[in-house]
Amino acid sequence: MIIDLLLSGDGIGALIGQYDKQLLLAVNGSDSLYLDRVVRTLTNALTWVPFYISLLWLVIRTSETMRRVLYVLLGAAICVTLAGMVDDLIVKPTVARWRPTHDPEIGMLVDIVDGYRGGRYGFFSAHAANTFSIAVFFCWLVRSRVLSVAAVIWSLINCWTRLYLGVHFPGDILVGLLWGGLVGSFAYYVYYRLTRNMVVSKTRLFSSHYTATGFDKKNVNTPLCVLTFTIVFALIKATII
Repeated sequence: MIIDLLLSGDGIGALIGQYDKQLLLAVNGSDSLYLDRVVRTLTNALTWVPFYISLLWLVIRTSETMRRVLYVLLGAAICVTLAGMVDDLIVKPTVARWRPTHDPEIGMLVDIVDGYRGGRYGFFSAHAANTFSIAVFFCWLVRSRVLSVAAVIWSLINCWTRLYLGVHFPGDILVGLLWGGLVGSFAYYVYYRLTRNMVVSKTRLFSSHYTATGFDKKNVNTPLCVLTFTIVFALIKATII
């Protein structure tokens, strides 16, 4: 109950806690059933499987050896393990801060969508940590400005859905983003240390058709298209169901 004790006391901690709750209530939910359906689709991890596959395809298409592909997979595994599993298995039960939907003070004020409340504890957001760690890892890995912007937007969309559904406070999201950024950077550091002596074709490194780390810019378009189509799919699905 560390966070609850801090935020329930007097002074700046309690003030931050109240602002956190007020901000959540300001952005939580809407009167639109259509938007409810869009958010429920976008917050589902299975929705983004094609995007993950497209990132893997990008790595396979660009990597000159399977060894490099395996190191990328190792980096992604580090992201998922440190960002998500550490949060769910250690941080949430240890800190034990209520999700907004279970919070005794504002739980009845939170707009619930389709009866979804999540687990009891929400500090910090695993959605924010997981998606942002992957986004940051691929920002470092690919070094494509357009893909970096798209990956960060993808992560922020996931963060927004958690606020909309009322299953995380803004503070949960912020800490999740900070932790995810650290984990993603650490995962890339591990990848870099393992691959720093691996030779990359000079043609790739000095050609305008490739990114600074040797990724074909044409192949970078594939994850961008998949990301766009996934969002469009969520919008269309909400009109049908």
